[in-house]
Amino acid sequence: MVGEDFSFSLIDDERPLTEHVHLAFPAQDDATVRAFHTAALAAGYEDHGGPGERAVYHPGYYGAFVLDPDGHNVEVVNHNR
Repeated sequence: MVGEDFSFSLIDDERPLTEHVHLAFPAQDDATVRAFHTAALAAGYEDHGGPGERAVYHPGYYGAFVLDPDGHNVEVVNHNR
């Protein structure tokens, strides 16, 4: 994901904008999660949880979270399974 061109949008002109969206993208390894977080912060996204294991979800769950300019939570996660 990091270093690749990626675009995503959902548009529905007849409904109000959705707030508090959480988007999660899979990663193949922990290094990709760390690279995503570093790149997102460099691009101006707000830190919402640095790279690390979150055993509360399940053992091996390694993710990082940022808030985009609209306040949406964007995550990249490696499940290490």
